[in-house]
Amino acid sequence: MNLSYEKEMDTEIIPKELKNAKLLVTGASGLIGSVLTEYLLKENAQYQMGVKLILLVRNREDLLSKLGNRIGKENIQIIQGDICCLPEITDDIDYIIHGASITASSMMIEHPVQVIKTNLKGTANILEFAKKKSVKGVVYLSTMEVYGFTEEEKLLTEEQVQYLNPLELRSSYPESKRMCENLCVSYASEFHIPVKIIRLAQTFGRGVKADDTRVFAQFARCVRDGKDIEIMTDGRSKRMYLDTEDAVRAILTVLLKGKTGEVYNAANKETYCSIREMAEMVASEISEGKIKVYVGVGKENVKKFPPAHKLMLDVSKLEELGWRPETGLREMYLEMIEGWQ
Repeated sequence: MNLSYEKEMDTEIIPKELKNAKLLVTGASGLIGSVLTEYLLKENAQYQMGVKLILLVRNREDLLSKLGNRIGKENIQIIQGDICCLPEITDDIDYIIHGASITASSMMIEHPVQVIKTNLKGTANILEFAKKKSVKGVVYLSTMEVYGFTEEEKLLTEEQVQYLNPLELRSSYPESKRMCENLCVSYASEFHIPVKIIRLAQTFGRGVKADDTRVFAQFARCVRDGKDIEIMTDGRSKRMYLDTEDAVRAILTVLLKGKTGEVYNAANKETYCSIREMAEMVASEISEGKIKVYVGVGKENVKKFPPAHKLMLDVSKLEELGWRPETGLREMYLEMIEGWQ
């Protein structure tokens, strides 16, 4: 099995508008935050962009392990703290990318109050901070889960939010993300904060940790370990996905080109498939037929997962800003697994 995959690194990822800017990134030790940070540091070194990064993290050591010898440069400052009790940041800030959130499905069931408080209090703190610092731009990282659940296969524009049961424990995540979106547009309207929102499809690829508990990482570990894939549900849910590097470009595009108070979908429409179809692709193409797929083997744990749904996101609004995804589903898996070796 040859998992080698080479992709040309995007060498124009930092727009010139960010030259010599000070950028606050929350959730910088998370998947998207760490990949974003790595890219910005690389561009700084290669093109002398002079971007200063202020990185808010829950676990400093986690970020240090990901970035290695890139830490310690004069253009980076790591602040360890809780987004719900924002540490003092004395620097003037030009831009904010707010990605701090709890995304583990188990937390949504076992600690839903913590999930809600982290989203709401954290976002309120960041928006107040943005108002105090008179920033040039903020982008809030939201999720495709705010759309709720529908069995109808149709493209969903940013205005077509579907039903979501507020009495389900797992709704703690998407309901609080919805409220955060409303908080963003409210601050934009009332206080003229230049905040934009990006709704990301489930994002993976380079940078995913080998112990990640989400389904795409579980499938990849099966390939690595030579074990059959066992799907807990019936695998009917269908959605789009997004590569980590494509997500970084989308975030920067919305930050600098998006309109204040607007929301933008970010997904690769070519990746639309069911959980079962994705598992079968992994088994046949990534493992080269060495493992099999078994469906519906954990129905007793079904409450941990969202109801069966179909989420097709219309990304034309983001594409109008000049963004296009570059990496498909197969390549996302190859990058992820190669990063573990």
